Amino acid sequence: MLDDLLDGWRRDLAAWAIPEEITAAVTESPWVLPRQVFARRADRVRAAPAGPSFQRAWAALDPPGSVLDVGSGAGAACLPLLPRTTHLTAVDTDEGMLERLSERVAPSPVGFTAVLGTWPDVAPLAGLADVVTCHHVLYNAPDLAPFVAALTAAARRGVVVETTSEHPLVSLNALWLRFHGLRRPAGPTAADVLAILDEMGLRPGHETWRRPGGRDYGSFAELVDVTRRRLCLPPERADEVAQALAESGVDPEHPVDLGSSGREVVTIWWDGSAES
Repeated sequence: MLDDLLDGWRRDLAAWAIPEEITAAVTESPWVLPRQVFARRADRVRAAPAGPSFQRAWAALDPPGSVLDVGSGAGAACLPLLPRTTHLTAVDTDEGMLERLSERVAPSPVGFTAVLGTWPDVAPLAGLADVVTCHHVLYNAPDLAPFVAALTAAARRGVVVETTSEHPLVSLNALWLRFHGLRRPAGPTAADVLAILDEMGLRPGHETWRRPGGRDYGSFAELVDVTRRRLCLPPERADEVAQALAESGVDPEHPVDLGSSGREVVTIWWDGSAES
């Protein structure tokens, strides 16, 4: 049963590959990583921490303890936890993200270790922590079982994961159909994650909720540019993308990231297996 679930997970993620004839027509990568957007989001969440993901990790840090944040980005998951963190280790594949996080941790007395690389490959370098957090990374992990197993093995007290209920790029499906006539996948989903965790014997708890959106983009033009690149469209089609976004309900005065702001998310938690 577990093997079938894992095969389905890998198959569903593989279906998100963009056809080569579309990527070959543009010079920019569609897998754009808007570091400034992640940084704004981290600052916003840190200023007003709330929601089940924060609450679960915060409670697990009583008494204060160490935190390992896997796929940290600029720190949206871990920065709100600093008042109860004795040491923070952050893992990310993007050096620029780790630099932004380091700048934000520096004014605090909390020790900080940055680990550049892919999880679980760098798990031995990251070491153990009392609490392991991992927000919005699972859909980038086709080999989910070893990814999850390494999270569990690194945590003394527990693991807290946050993920969107659906794949975060589902929100762009209508635009892919509009601009390319391409029908995109719908899966996998957080329900698939929970089924896999159950079969792995981790007995996870979970809570579904809506994370409030915020002004993570500096301007509507910035959102248009990021969306255009994600859709494999050249710069000269930016006006068409702007029109499509406006027609889809995006407010140019309050641009939010499609797929990650204000959407339904799931907080998942389970016990760690590392010795105290």
